[in-house]
Amino acid sequence: MRTGNGLRGVAVVLAATLALTACGDGEKSGKDAPASLRMTIWSANEAHLKLFNEIAEEYKKANPDITAITFEPLPFENYTTTLTTQIAGGNAPDLAWVFENSAPDFVNSGALLPLDGVLKKADGYAYDDLSPATLKLWQSDGKLFGYPFSTSPFGVFVNNDLLKKAGQKTPAELIAAGQWNWDNALATAAATQSSTGKAGLVIRDFDYKGWDNLSTVWTGWGAQAWSADGKSCGFAAPEMVDAMTTLHKAIFTAKALPGPGTTADFFAGDAAMTVTQISRASLLKKDGFDWDLVPLPAGPKGTYSVVGQAGIGVMKKSPHADKAANFLAFLTNPTNSAKLAQFFPPPRQSLLTAETLAKTNPTLKPEQLQKVVIDGITNGVVKPSHAGQAELSQQVRAGLDPLWKADADVKAVLDGVCTKIQPLLAK
Repeated sequence: MRTGNGLRGVAVVLAATLALTACGDGEKSGKDAPASLRMTIWSANEAHLKLFNEIAEEYKKANPDITAITFEPLPFENYTTTLTTQIAGGNAPDLAWVFENSAPDFVNSGALLPLDGVLKKADGYAYDDLSPATLKLWQSDGKLFGYPFSTSPFGVFVNNDLLKKAGQKTPAELIAAGQWNWDNALATAAATQSSTGKAGLVIRDFDYKGWDNLSTVWTGWGAQAWSADGKSCGFAAPEMVDAMTTLHKAIFTAKALPGPGTTADFFAGDAAMTVTQISRASLLKKDGFDWDLVPLPAGPKGTYSVVGQAGIGVMKKSPHADKAANFLAFLTNPTNSAKLAQFFPPPRQSLLTAETLAKTNPTLKPEQLQKVVIDGITNGVVKPSHAGQAELSQQVRAGLDPLWKADADVKAVLDGVCTKIQPLLAK
């Protein structure tokens, strides 16, 4: 694991970016001067890139001053670190995806160009179609600094073939019986692992590092990483202790989840279930196993949904910031939002119907889209985010490291997490 000092540097880099940006905008290219644009993204998925490039080519035909639009995939696990390093090194992209967990830092840093004016003036943009709830994380002082490109609820993808092989009820059957909850989901996962040797349940992108993905579990207990105002640690609360105790037993006693150092790819048929977002549906193979997509299991506090958000921002210091903003308006207009909706649930209210989404999501049934995506966006809570997220995140990760041992004292570990991060939250 990287050192705390090195990871705190990410927050320092972003703060330095703020200071540099505050000195003034970058040199803007002339209205008709040739320009090439670069946008960093986290996905290297061929289907995603193909669609992005198709939209970019269409834009270039109508805008001859844009000579190239390049989409640069950065590894998911260190995306924000790499992006902020690029910014600090004077190699900032013109546009960038920003994860919800670093949104407060980017939005408040002064590094991003305000987008309201450009989007509202764009021909046929229909700015009022954007759901106000999806914009909140990306606004400051009444201005929008990031377009909520993807508001994607987490659901559970299911390998029905593997569950049936293990003699287990499918989640669809448990839902029909009113029994789709975490107790039954974990019991099913454990029984499948024991019977088949395959993994039971995988929380994708967690891998004992991406701790914020565990919010897809603990929210069912009413737990939260910190209070709504961001000032108080929530890891030591009874709800979190109960949730993490359940998770710890599922990992080390029941073997319902792969343990530390063990990986299993659901989409390659190596696991019975995985918690992830619908953008991952593109990884499913047409001739693969019989699969399903269902909502997260109910927790002790009842049904719930967790949403991951990704925004797109335009770097204020980009020499082509105005041109980049115009491309963003095209990329996210109603027509292109409908195309992108097959992977990334849009903030446009007119597109958030099962019928509309089904047109661009042929692999998903209207019922799946309604229950997982639309209901999830309507009722979901966003994954944890906070100012100074880079340092906070690494302190939480370091504090949770002792939890991933069979003999861990769950409450003591969680108390220790709060000891680490409370001073940061109180700033």
